[in-house]
Amino acid sequence: MVLSNEGARQKINDEKGADVRSTNILAARAVADTVRTSLGPKGMDKMIQDPRGEVLISNDGATILQHLKLTHPTAKMMVELSKAQDVEAGDGTTSIVVIAGALLHAAERLLAKGIHPQTITEAFLQAAEKAVEILTSMSVKVDLDDRDQLLRSATTALNSK
Repeated sequence: MVLSNEGARQKINDEKGADVRSTNILAARAVADTVRTSLGPKGMDKMIQDPRGEVLISNDGATILQHLKLTHPTAKMMVELSKAQDVEAGDGTTSIVVIAGALLHAAERLLAKGIHPQTITEAFLQAAEKAVEILTSMSVKVDLDDRDQLLRSATTALNSK
């Protein structure tokens, strides 16, 4: 089979796109894997040394991410994702990065099977819509005049940060 010049260029561009995608996924997953091991009651502490030689030991994902010196744009995006989660909810900064890393890992496996990136994106969007639908259906309205319900809600909220 002989490829025309246009066909050869398209094949090269497709290969470059796949390489860039693979590199981006690898960078994001590296960040996620760094904080993943700090989760939970058996989470490990991380020791971070800054350029001046000062050492910080922490198992708080947000603190670890804040002190990482990242140069890759996708890795930096994972840190920004964590910051956005902190601003929006005040908690879940590590979990959101770990979930994003897991989704990227799943996408990587689908890409390896030859599934088009647009198909994967559409499937993720459908899954997000379904998740919102399920969460909405199981949510409970809070009556601001019901003191017991407010206390239960406050107790639940105080079990976290």
